[in-house]
Amino acid sequence: MDVLAQQLFNGLTVGSVYSLVALGLTLVYGILHIPNFAHGALYMVGGYVTLMAMALLGMPYFVAMAVSIVVVGAIAMLMERIVFHPLRHSPPIHDKIAAIGILLFLEALVQFIWGAEYRAMSTPFADTVSFLGITVTWQRVMIIVAAVIAMLLLQLFLKKTMVGSAIVAMSQNREGAFLVGINANRVAMLTFFISGALAAIAASIASPINLVYPGMGHLVILKAFVIIIIGGMGSVPGAIVDGYILGFSESLGATFISSAYSDLIAFLLLVIILTIRPQGLFVKKGAH
Repeated sequence: MDVLAQQLFNGLTVGSVYSLVALGLTLVYGILHIPNFAHGALYMVGGYVTLMAMALLGMPYFVAMAVSIVVVGAIAMLMERIVFHPLRHSPPIHDKIAAIGILLFLEALVQFIWGAEYRAMSTPFADTVSFLGITVTWQRVMIIVAAVIAMLLLQLFLKKTMVGSAIVAMSQNREGAFLVGINANRVAMLTFFISGALAAIAASIASPINLVYPGMGHLVILKAFVIIIIGGMGSVPGAIVDGYILGFSESLGATFISSAYSDLIAFLLLVIILTIRPQGLFVKKGAH
C-alpha cells in the first residue's frame, strides 16, 4: 500500500509538470493554431535562466524563477512577433518548419554559451517530509502546490479579466473577435508570453529533481503534444486533466510493469484513446 501511495504522489508530481507545459502549448494552438514545436526549447531556456540566476548572480530561488518567467516570456513574445506573425498568411507547414528552426537555434545557442554537460540545480526545499506512510522532498510538494496555483491563476485570468476574455473570444471565434474590435496582435503576444511563462515555471520547479541540459525539453514537449492531442486540440481542461492522467499512468506503469517502458506509456495511451475517441477526450468548446 505504501508503494502505491508513493507512486501516486510521484504521478501527481510528474503530472503537474506535464500539465503546465501542455497548458502553454494548448493556449497557443487554441488561439493561433500554431503547433509550437519550439515550446520544448522555451522549457529548456527556463531551466537554464533560473539555474544561472542562482549560480552566477546569487539570486534566491523564487527571485530567479521570477526572472526566468520574464525572460522566457519575452523570448516567446519575440518569437511570435519576429517569426510567427510574418508567417500568419503562409501555408501551415511554414509555421512548423519555423518552430523546429527556433528549437534548433535555441538549443545550439544554449550549448554554445553554457556547454552540453548536465547540471544540477540547488533548491531550498531539499529536506524530506513524511506523511501517510510516504517520504518525499519538500521540492516535490512545492511542484504540486506551485502548479495548482499557476493553473488556478490562469483560469481566474481567463475568466475574470477583460484581456482574458479577449483570449477566450479569439480561441472560440477569431473572425468574430476581430469584428468586435479585439486587438489580435496584442492577444497573440500576450498568449505567447503566458505560454513562455508557464514553460519557465515548469522548468524551474522540475529542474531541482531532474537535471538541466540542452536536450531537457525533448521528451517533455513530445509528451505535451500527446497530452493536447488526447485532450482535444486547444482544450484547456483537457491539457490539465490529461497531464495528470499521463503522470499517474507513467508512475504506476514504471512500478508495476517496468521502468524501461515508462516513456512508451504516453504513446500507447495516445493510440488507445484516439482509437476509441478520435476527437480526443475533451472536444474543444473554447478556452474555459
